[in-house]
Amino acid sequence: MANFTHFNEEGRARMVDISEKKETDRTALATSSIKVSEEIYQKISSNQIKKGDVLAVAQVAGIMAAKKTSEWIPMCHPLQLKGIDISFDWQVSADTYVLHIEVFVKTKGSTGVEMEALTAASATALTIYDMCKAIDKGMVIGETYLLEKKGGKSGDYYRKGKEE
Repeated sequence: MANFTHFNEEGRARMVDISEKKETDRTALATSSIKVSEEIYQKISSNQIKKGDVLAVAQVAGIMAAKKTSEWIPMCHPLQLKGIDISFDWQVSADTYVLHIEVFVKTKGSTGVEMEALTAASATALTIYDMCKAIDKGMVIGETYLLEKKGGKSGDYYRKGKEE
């Protein structure tokens, strides 16, 4: 069998041993988005969604998801996260209402926080969908991807067009 990192000599799944890896500061920045109707945009903006403050609840959901990533993704190591920040930015043009979600996650450890940032971005978008679906089920969750990561043996990564 090929030398895959997440399989043992018997070809069965294993969690990679990171005990010898150097602890470094590690950060990740991920993004997602959700396209909504004008009615949802207006109701979120004026805090008139019956279920409550959509962005506040979605922020908490994203933070919780980042903290629980190792419970969702089978080979992810449980990490002690040092910081999580989720921000929102509306892009409104003509008849298009898109809420951009950006998630920053930080730790000091032996493995990166890319999966935590991506999981948080996804959970944030899904929570917005859940809280607004009674108004319109036609919302579209957009692409979710890593913008940058810093720290670790593989070095820094910046998505093209995002370099500092």
